[in-house]
Amino acid sequence: MTITPHPLTPGTHSLPLGDTHVIYHVAGSGPVMIAHSGGPGVGYAYLRSTALEEHFTMIYPEPLGTGASGPLPGKATYDDTYADVLQALVDHLGIERAHLLGHSHGGVVAQRFALRFPERVAGLVLYSSTPVTDAAFWLAARDATLAYRDPSVPETADVVEAIVTDSAGLDEPGKTALLRRALPVYFADFFARQDEFEPLRRAVRSWPVTFGSTIVDYREELHRLRVPTLVVTGRHDFICGPVWAQMLHDRIPGSRLVILENSGHFASLEEPDAFVEAVLPLL
Repeated sequence: MTITPHPLTPGTHSLPLGDTHVIYHVAGSGPVMIAHSGGPGVGYAYLRSTALEEHFTMIYPEPLGTGASGPLPGKATYDDTYADVLQALVDHLGIERAHLLGHSHGGVVAQRFALRFPERVAGLVLYSSTPVTDAAFWLAARDATLAYRDPSVPETADVVEAIVTDSAGLDEPGKTALLRRALPVYFADFFARQDEFEPLRRAVRSWPVTFGSTIVDYREELHRLRVPTLVVTGRHDFICGPVWAQMLHDRIPGSRLVILENSGHFASLEEPDAFVEAVLPLL
């Protein structure tokens, strides 16, 4: 007789979803926290935190279209498709509510989920995210990218070229190679800590995902959230930095805002102890 492991048993599991499926990983103990990676299309592994696993049962889904999970459905959307998957995952885990940690685009998904299913959310960590991805948001990111070029650091020229390159039509190896070239701009000072972060650069992967629109705007809805919320970002995050974090904090009642002074877009890697210290009050 085959014994099916409990959905919260440490290890790797599969959640069937109609014609597709989601792979997720379980580690740690304590209240359940689902960590949703960014991109969209970036592999989940960079978001794993053994420190958080000491306090939470961490769930790391491989978002649809990435890793060993199945493909995105036709006409997938930038937010609701992923929020639907989160709802199915919470149901599958057999829990009433979960904490959500959403990084970058994962934070967009977490916001959407919390707005649609507030009764299923125990707490939110909106990590280097934004409540809006309109033209002004993307223009600000492009301006910050161009400002990253530093004549005294020749490598920055290739970083800027990579991040402004149109990735449309690239397959997984092409997207991954482009992300690895662009990765330093996401850190406060990648080249000063290159030995530390180079393994991540070599390991990170990105898959092609396509949507009819990448524009969301939750600014007029966030006042409805009534769950403990941490908004956290790095001072030097070029794409989802303090401006967007402040916007989230101002609109979510009772939220906490933490700016980590020596981090960029990957504060959980750049200042891991301070990041975990910021998250733990959710307990």
